[in-house]
Amino acid sequence: MPSSQSAPLNVLFLCTGNSARSILSEALMNDLGRKTDNGRVWIGWSAGSFPSGAPHPDGLKELQKRGHRPDLYRSKSWHEFCGDGVPKMDIVITVCANAANEICPAFPGQHMKAHWPADDPAHIEPLSARQKAFSDVYDICRARIEALIALDDLTPQAIQAIAHITA
Repeated sequence: MPSSQSAPLNVLFLCTGNSARSILSEALMNDLGRKTDNGRVWIGWSAGSFPSGAPHPDGLKELQKRGHRPDLYRSKSWHEFCGDGVPKMDIVITVCANAANEICPAFPGQHMKAHWPADDPAHIEPLSARQKAFSDVYDICRARIEALIALDDLTPQAIQAIAHITA
């Protein structure tokens, strides 16, 4: 954890495909975490253990609808965050849903870890149900990120407790 509240906090959101939940979370963190009431600055990142290659189009539409710039986000491998010259992650949050038998990646390193499961909206049919699922997941991710950036004491227990927020 950075020693100063003025040092940005890097948060990596991980899932398998890096096409939906983690991308939504990255965008939310970058927009909500720029200026917080407690003076912290947060930077969001996202990656996948087996990236899909592109963000889901319905996720990008949800970001656009909610006032984010979807052109800033892409699907990428977690390997981009390993090695020298990459930002050090302070917090790594997996967003895979265990109920769907997804394999959540385990990111190596010295950082706080949390698991905030959310159902994957990408494979829901029909289209109207999928769009609603993206909207619902966006709301859950937003509520959790708002709770995270409002924390005064960043402890692994406090960060993990946010997983119970459902919007």
